[in-house]
Amino acid sequence: MLESGCKAVKEGMLEKRSDGLLQLWKKKRCILTEEGLLLIPPKHPPPPPQQQQQPAEPAAKIKELHFSNMKTVDCVERKGKYVYFTVVMAEGKEIDFRCAQEQGWNAAITLQMVQYKNRQAILAVRSTRQKQQHLAAP
Repeated sequence: MLESGCKAVKEGMLEKRSDGLLQLWKKKRCILTEEGLLLIPPKHPPPPPQQQQQPAEPAAKIKELHFSNMKTVDCVERKGKYVYFTVVMAEGKEIDFRCAQEQGWNAAITLQMVQYKNRQAILAVRSTRQKQQHLAAP
């Protein structure tokens, strides 16, 4: 289980295209959960014990792409040994990824996102029905 209480569905390495001018591919350790995708810089050596009370620098660099902010997983293309795909966020930002074809990250992310959106839709319907029943009660 992760700190947020979500179970890891898939873990491994993904390459993310940087936003910079050169747009280099950077390896990220990724954890796919039922709530989203965590992007973690490749493992750094642990800080010495006396520095552990201070906020850890690598922890600040962990990025979470939450499914509530995710719109689609797009542009799947197979070139050579890689699968290239784009995660489109609700605000329109696009994040490019690539992985080895056999890893299936794009499918796993899409499946978890659809399941998350379905769970949210079911909760919304239940909430609406409960409100209607509450209002209809004498």
